[in-house]
Amino acid sequence: MRNPDTESVLLADSSAENLASAKSWLKTAKVETVRVDAGDTKRIAELARGKDVLISCVPYFFNLELAKAAIHAKTNFIDLGGNTDIVLKELALTSQAEKAGVTLLPDVGLGPGMLSTIAAHGISQLDKTDEVHLRDGGLPQKPRPPMNYLLTFSEHGLINEYVEDAYAIRDYKRVKVPGLSEVEEIDVPTLGRCEAAHASGGLSTLAHTYEGKIRTMDNKLIRYPGHIGIINAMNAMGFFGTEKIALSGGSLKPRDLSAKLFRQHFERPADKDLVIIHSTVRGVKDGRKAEVVYDMLDYYDDKKKMTAMMRTTGFPAAIVAQMLASKVINKPGAFPVELGIPPEPFFAEMHKRGFNLSWKLSFPEGAAAKPHPHAKAAA
Repeated sequence: MRNPDTESVLLADSSAENLASAKSWLKTAKVETVRVDAGDTKRIAELARGKDVLISCVPYFFNLELAKAAIHAKTNFIDLGGNTDIVLKELALTSQAEKAGVTLLPDVGLGPGMLSTIAAHGISQLDKTDEVHLRDGGLPQKPRPPMNYLLTFSEHGLINEYVEDAYAIRDYKRVKVPGLSEVEEIDVPTLGRCEAAHASGGLSTLAHTYEGKIRTMDNKLIRYPGHIGIINAMNAMGFFGTEKIALSGGSLKPRDLSAKLFRQHFERPADKDLVIIHSTVRGVKDGRKAEVVYDMLDYYDDKKKMTAMMRTTGFPAAIVAQMLASKVINKPGAFPVELGIPPEPFFAEMHKRGFNLSWKLSFPEGAAAKPHPHAKAAA
């Protein structure tokens, strides 16, 4: 709404309380609100008609039908993703989107989302790409032992990232690997020694787009040391099982109990978070081995009372929505992030919003590092 070209934003939610709170917080005449259920796609299509973009910020299982509603309304569409199988079904709507003259861009959040754009940008900087290693994490600014973690999004989504299979590319082939497997130590700028392991859903469509083209690609979440070992031990003991077990005359799913305990233990509204990105793309440039390294550290916004996770998820979506509305992106069809979003304009908009994403091209065999001329140095 700070964009002078934005005429209006219609916020739709099933909760009247949420709508009233949002309208009060935003304090602008540009915002209108309407109470509607995300499952009422007929009504949502009516509301979306005449708008430039429909943005889905609801759970992933609504997204496919909402994408169809956007096509029916002849409105561009983006969502925050969350499930690669659903995203692939959305991308299969490309011919319908082309016919309607609209663009569908699912998966536009942090990871997948911003990380996918970073990957595409790094690949474009090299003449030949061999490896892409995406690393990111949402962490507490002040970790509390023994788990050293802070929950800033859905506990169910978190458990899904931890225990479901992830995709990676190995020897040019797309493969499945267990969540939180292949744990590695990683030195992260500012934070020091951390650990990283595969995150389910992190690569999303990247694994499909670059299969057969890049030798190695993976996405791993970053955690403070010790956390991943505890979660893997819990998983081995069955704490995340989805089959009911008998207990004290009743029954329950272990994952349901774990989710409730995760919320109780990890949700601390008074604590502040950060989001870290540390990713590397390696290959060949001008006949020499080269790599591009991306770093970003974002903190809780004390002034706006926004978590770093809110910022790094919401602002990418807002940027892409405005790119569609202003026709910076103007190609009908359904596209994965890495093929549908121009990286340089996206990064420029991120910097306007205070993100300190930086990248550096270097030649590890001895040549001096070469900062990208448009990269913003980290504060």
